[in-house]
Amino acid sequence: MKAVLVRTFGGPEVLELADIPVPRPGPGQVRIRTVAAAVNPVDVQTRSGALTSAGLLPPKPVLGLGWDVAGIVDELGAGVVGLSPGDQVIGLSDRLALAAKAQAEQVVLDADAVAVVPPGTDLTAAATLPLNGLTAAQALDLLPSLTSGATVLVTGAAGGVGGYAVELAARRGLRVVAVAARRDAALVRELGAEFFVPRDADLADTVRDLVPAGVDAAVDAAHLGVVALDAVRNGGDFVALTGATPVPLRGVRISNVWIRADGVRLAELAALGLRPRVADTLPLDRVRTAHERLERGGLRGRLVLVA
Repeated sequence: MKAVLVRTFGGPEVLELADIPVPRPGPGQVRIRTVAAAVNPVDVQTRSGALTSAGLLPPKPVLGLGWDVAGIVDELGAGVVGLSPGDQVIGLSDRLALAAKAQAEQVVLDADAVAVVPPGTDLTAAATLPLNGLTAAQALDLLPSLTSGATVLVTGAAGGVGGYAVELAARRGLRVVAVAARRDAALVRELGAEFFVPRDADLADTVRDLVPAGVDAAVDAAHLGVVALDAVRNGGDFVALTGATPVPLRGVRISNVWIRADGVRLAELAALGLRPRVADTLPLDRVRTAHERLERGGLRGRLVLVA
């Protein structure tokens, strides 16, 4: 089968679409015939060597790429229940240091990282949900004290994670202050934001004009750090999506999201009918083009590779 591999770090030119043996599922695993696999910033960071330099990925001679997969179950390992060949599913490949991941014609995942999607689901669109949707949901789970009517700031609100965070927070009854480019004001309001702050504004002052004491919490999907922290009230909460976190000034509680696969939660998200955003689709053999476009920026939604 074909799979996207990295044997040496560098630009998109190092990406290889290689022939490798078809994997077989072990006990508690399933094999999925890939229909679609999203391309995420973490794939670029893996390919460039940034994750290895940061100490998040051990040196390996070969690395696979791809976290999100949507496809059809075609083989079960021993002991798997609740899934059957022919099921349409989505799943998350959450280990970094694998020699083959989701950007491949077939992928093996632990069964508990996989969710059956509702009938009629567009698998190409569904491929954008696992990594970004679960990250947003797990970020909001770190804010258990927020009840309906509380305020939450979401930076990068028009992005993959940020968009899902806005939508999920609004569904929880939270009042969302969304930070995004001016051209995305209508989009984030459609997703459920009550307030909009342009990303080129003075963030803390503008937020505090809207919520004078500061927001109760922030989900920092744009990695703004202390700039976003300044908009949070004393004793509030701040959730970072990377390992780099600001100092917990003014008693603000700081948390990190370290994404983990969760098939049960993924099934719940798939059933909500959240708004997926696909920027474009490309065949698997154009993965280099996908990386080039992602690095250029300006995309609204995810690029999705179709097998």
